Amino acid sequence: MAEVHSACSISAFDGDVLRSAFKKSVIEERIPEDRWPAIASHLVRDLTGYEHVAPELLAWIMRK
Repeated sequence: MAEVHSACSISAFDGDVLRSAFKKSVIEERIPEDRWPAIASHLVRDLTGYEHVAPELLAWIMRK
């Protein structure tokens, strides 16, 4: 995994967990692509407790 930086630091392991959880949610719940940024942001905020989520982190989590 490429190193991911945001206002809040997360480990590579946590990044992989977030990305896997995001992909699983999108597939199982059939979430339309226009809602992906909100879902990814919510997952990161739940894990970190920080309000701001770096756009680069969201882009990496949502990458196909």
